[in-house]
Amino acid sequence: MPGFRIRRASIRDLPALVHHRHAMLAEMAPATPRQLATMDRAYARFVRQEMKGRRMFCFLVETGEGEVAAGGAIWLRETPPRVNFRGGRIPYLMSLYTEPAYRGRGLATLIVKETMKWSRDRGYPWMLLHATAAGRGLYEKLGWEPTPEMRYRFTTAGR
Repeated sequence: MPGFRIRRASIRDLPALVHHRHAMLAEMAPATPRQLATMDRAYARFVRQEMKGRRMFCFLVETGEGEVAAGGAIWLRETPPRVNFRGGRIPYLMSLYTEPAYRGRGLATLIVKETMKWSRDRGYPWMLLHATAAGRGLYEKLGWEPTPEMRYRFTTAGR
């Protein structure tokens, strides 16, 4: 993509990775600044631990001037055995985010394709993700299929 390059992120990129997660979650659901700050600290610890354990691999898209325009991560999530799968780690695409000034230029597509190539080249049978309504079309264009996952929320009253 002209004017942009994709690269693997390192621990030194932790501030950008946390910023993307923060911005993504702030856009998705209402949260207080305090809730987001708590999440930022927990996410930084999580990313550091998972990157050091070689269970998380992050990618950043930069402008020609070195400004981070977009990012995303693969987390190798433990998955139980299934039919035709003996169990083990499966790449989970997460924290995909493009800075507002760079949206509509195909940067998210670039990251998704790079993570798909990374996963395929390492022999993984599939990838997983949770799509937002805004991202669903991108994933479907690239061949991702919806799955029937559901969620139940426990009340937090009395805590």
